[in-house]
Amino acid sequence: MTVRTAELLMAIMMGGFSIYLMVKSAELPIGWIEGEGPGGGAWPFWLSAIMLISCMGIGYNWFRRHGRIATSEKVYIEPHVLTDVTAVMVALIVTVGLFSVIGIYGALPMFLIFYLRFLGKHAWRLTITLAIAIPVVTFYFFEITLKIILPKGITEPLFIPLYKMFF
Repeated sequence: MTVRTAELLMAIMMGGFSIYLMVKSAELPIGWIEGEGPGGGAWPFWLSAIMLISCMGIGYNWFRRHGRIATSEKVYIEPHVLTDVTAVMVALIVTVGLFSVIGIYGALPMFLIFYLRFLGKHAWRLTITLAIAIPVVTFYFFEITLKIILPKGITEPLFIPLYKMFF
């Protein structure tokens, strides 16, 4: 598959997804509600509309063969890159599968260690720093700031002292 073909396929898929999101968003009010502000579907609807317009622009450039990507006949994905993408995809599926067992705050550091150290070949210092810092920041952002409780699996009892501190 060439870069040119991949661009067209992606524009078609994203355009279709945009239309789907617009239809689903329109189940809620998408306009301005007097005295309240934008309806519940406004942001997703109009952002999807902008995405659809962008996809149409990509398609237009593709048909006109305008631009470096729209004329590129290079191979889209080299075989060695596909191996890396597959490894990340499998790791993400495993990570999401672990959410209900060990929770987000157990699965996320495991994914980060795999991704940074073993795929990215980064130093252990950076890997461990990010594997600790990102879940901590995520916890405070979602659980404390936004009050959105994320799944913790068997690690739930470890969070009770933190909840007592903040709630």
